[in-house]
Amino acid sequence: MEQIALGDTGRTTTRLGFGCSSLMGAMGRRDSLAILESAYDAGIRHFDVAPMYGYGEAEGCLGEFLQRHRPQVTVTTKYGIPPAKNSSLISVARRVVGPLTKTLPSLKHRLALAANAATRTNEKTTFTPQQAKTSLEHSLVALRTDHIDLWLLHEISAADLHDDALLSLLEQEVQRGTIGTFGIGSSVDKIPSLLTEHPAYCRTLQYEWSVLDPEIETAPTSPFRIHHRALTENFRSLHRALSEDKQLCQGWSASTNADLNNPQDLAHLMLKAALVMNPKSVILFSSKNPRHIQLNVKTAEDRSLEAPAREFHRLVQTERNQLSLTQAGAS
Repeated sequence: MEQIALGDTGRTTTRLGFGCSSLMGAMGRRDSLAILESAYDAGIRHFDVAPMYGYGEAEGCLGEFLQRHRPQVTVTTKYGIPPAKNSSLISVARRVVGPLTKTLPSLKHRLALAANAATRTNEKTTFTPQQAKTSLEHSLVALRTDHIDLWLLHEISAADLHDDALLSLLEQEVQRGTIGTFGIGSSVDKIPSLLTEHPAYCRTLQYEWSVLDPEIETAPTSPFRIHHRALTENFRSLHRALSEDKQLCQGWSASTNADLNNPQDLAHLMLKAALVMNPKSVILFSSKNPRHIQLNVKTAEDRSLEAPAREFHRLVQTERNQLSLTQAGAS
């Protein structure tokens, strides 16, 4: 798979990265470890996790996996959203959310957010150096490693940053080698103000991007970027809209030489578009299905899809006003 420099860490990794939000949630530990190995065997070398994922247990699961593969892979984790601590609610959430996501996969992301919110305490993240240091130490222990390649401030806004004491800590941890680099992992609407008001924190930016989003500027001085959610709700919304407009779907299919009424073809072009329209970025995806992982890697490596993906992106950007998109897909 194509390799890319992971920001200013001095390390390279794969263009396609694996998001670990599903670990230890809908899947148990054995299945979670198996899916990590499937991603590794498929050629993926970047793994993204957070203390809150998997009701607070995803970092530990990834840490077990890293015992076999740490030198070969790069890892992102985050600070900002505390992990779950309510063990009784966690047990209930596992029993309820797992079966529901299998029955209603379209609700997976919303159910996961709701379950994690319900099982967390009311602890407020204030983004202080003290809280950050404690979170970093916990992540290092959970991941069973002495360094984290990329450490992101999770769901932070410009208003959360009151002084440069946190920035000093981040820079010190880079000097110590505890983290390779740092940055922001937040929603796209928060990125402009963070870039304007606190550019020193923005060595790396991680936020959502799909063909439905405006084109990303790639100036030489732009921070390194990682994108996620190229599919999810956006895929479902776009597939629904194309299914309802047969004439538009046929026209776009002819222009891209793909059957866009076929969910697999549509998903492949959406993922490929994320890669070709963001050529200097890592693109994250998450899956509980080994076959889907293999197909996504195949899509990433298939150069014959580059021109169709560019054309598909152009069509969506120029003709999206003809689509009847749901609010989730249009956001």
